Amino acid sequence: MLTPRRIEIFKAIVDEYIRSAEPVGSKMLQSKYHLPYSSATIRNDMQVLEEMGYLEKTHTSSGRIPSTQGYKFYCENLLKDSAVDKKMEVAIRNAFEISNLNISEAVQQSCRILSEMTNMTTGAIGPDNSTQRLEHLKLFPIDERNAVVVMITNTGHTETKNFHFEEDVSFKDIQTCTDILNQRLHGVSISELADRMDDLRPELAGVVQRHDLLFTAFVQAFVRFASDNVYFSGKDRMLYQPEFEDISKLKELMMMLDDSAIWRRITADEKAVVTSTKGAQLTWYNDVAIVRSTFRVSDEESGQLMVVGPSRMNYEQVVGMLDYVAQMIERMYRKDGGGKP
Repeated sequence: MLTPRRIEIFKAIVDEYIRSAEPVGSKMLQSKYHLPYSSATIRNDMQVLEEMGYLEKTHTSSGRIPSTQGYKFYCENLLKDSAVDKKMEVAIRNAFEISNLNISEAVQQSCRILSEMTNMTTGAIGPDNSTQRLEHLKLFPIDERNAVVVMITNTGHTETKNFHFEEDVSFKDIQTCTDILNQRLHGVSISELADRMDDLRPELAGVVQRHDLLFTAFVQAFVRFASDNVYFSGKDRMLYQPEFEDISKLKELMMMLDDSAIWRRITADEKAVVTSTKGAQLTWYNDVAIVRSTFRVSDEESGQLMVVGPSRMNYEQVVGMLDYVAQMIERMYRKDGGGKP
């Protein structure tokens, strides 16, 4: 059973392994953490913790390391509330308050800052576009070969895409095409926009001179809008984590990061989730730890920030950072003013 002494020993093992990335032995644990127990007692308790599934023994050392089950127990029961580093607070506040960013840009900049602070990969998952419908399109010509389109949904969510044409397209063609799409696609589900474009091709061909270029540009934009709601920053930082010195493990992780469907599936699997005392959700997938915090920008629209790294991460630091950033996003961007102070 988990006695207070075994919990104390277990927590010391997790804390030390997070710090050193080296298997933990009883003698080092006794001396460094000033535990009032003999080395033999600590060794016996480590054996019991291993039998219970909270610790594992590595092939190369007699020391122990936490198991996935152990990390789950640690995060659910032993995490402390830790103050966010002041440098982190200043960097995040500057990202939101000094720069004139829309919410997508602010979230991506926050991910970059979090990646630098944690030295891990960070990411964001946007709202599920399958529940949203197109409200309006706005197309802003820059010159005859470049334009910017803004897509607005019924929830108020906006996406901006850049168009670059291989040949000149007149401003008149751009405006006519946009007017037709607004008339015909208003209220259509985001996930169905690209498919509905085929029905509009004959109408566009009849009134728009360069309909082929505009048709292709809009189809590509709609496809990206429906699928591009997972963003990652700092993928290369995994190279500096000792757990991913194994090339096969690193390649597997890089493939995961490039497959947005995996992240939707992972975040939907609530059975595998542990919730920390601060409300962050933690999941372990193929020896990778994923820490998520949800932010809401309206009653209908929410997103998630993530830190992705080895199971041996500083959970207290990461949970505190994610919680702070999520609160900042809600405070700055929530439409109904319901963000946290």
